[in-house]
Amino acid sequence: MLAPGALRGTLTAAARLARQRPQVLASLATGPRQNNGIFYEIRTYDIKPSKMNEFMQLINKYLHLRTAHSELVGFWSAELGAMNKVLHIWKYDNFAHRTAVRRALANDKDWQGRLSQVLPLVEKQANEVAYLVPWCQLEKPPKEGGVYEWVTFQMKPGGPALWGEAFQAAINAHIHTGYTKLIGVFHTEYGLLNRVHVIWWNENPDQRAAGRHSAHEDARVVAAVRESVRFLDSQENMLLVPWQCSPLK
Repeated sequence: MLAPGALRGTLTAAARLARQRPQVLASLATGPRQNNGIFYEIRTYDIKPSKMNEFMQLINKYLHLRTAHSELVGFWSAELGAMNKVLHIWKYDNFAHRTAVRRALANDKDWQGRLSQVLPLVEKQANEVAYLVPWCQLEKPPKEGGVYEWVTFQMKPGGPALWGEAFQAAINAHIHTGYTKLIGVFHTEYGLLNRVHVIWWNENPDQRAAGRHSAHEDARVVAAVRESVRFLDSQENMLLVPWQCSPLK
């Protein structure tokens, strides 16, 4: 049994730790992304196989009616890793902004008329709300004409407070190899939680393949990935091609 003085010291230390710990976890779990309210809606559509060309033509021709209401970040279709799938990302200042945009779209007769042509071509729709992680800003590729790799990581429950530092180290290790360009890292807020989407850019698929082979032999990458995968449940990727209407090309 501890002496009374030692017991008081232990309780005081425990109380001090309890006061400090929520501040540390809050900093890791939220951070700068909560300060301005900006978020991104990630929409994924599965298109009927025989209708992909028709869908692409309508979107490229009429999406300007939709972008008149809010900012489009990118619009892609999957080339490898999925078939007849398109992804698009929309930026909002906050949830009130999104509500106002959705209301305006519902009252936009021109857009609703074109939407009535598009929706019969779609088999399934899904959306997520995500924030950029605090240590990443949305970037642009050095030039147009490349390909994008969309990698989705399903992390163990606990959020960035649990796995954030290890995940960031793994991403930075890949950046330091120099073979690929990081475009953005998104952490989901609505949808499947503890999910992170990472977007990379390469000039072409062969450059990406050669870079990956080199990265697998890089001790820095191997060490960082080995630490990060302790918190990983699953991952998948797709090679995406930007559309004519996409700001990110």
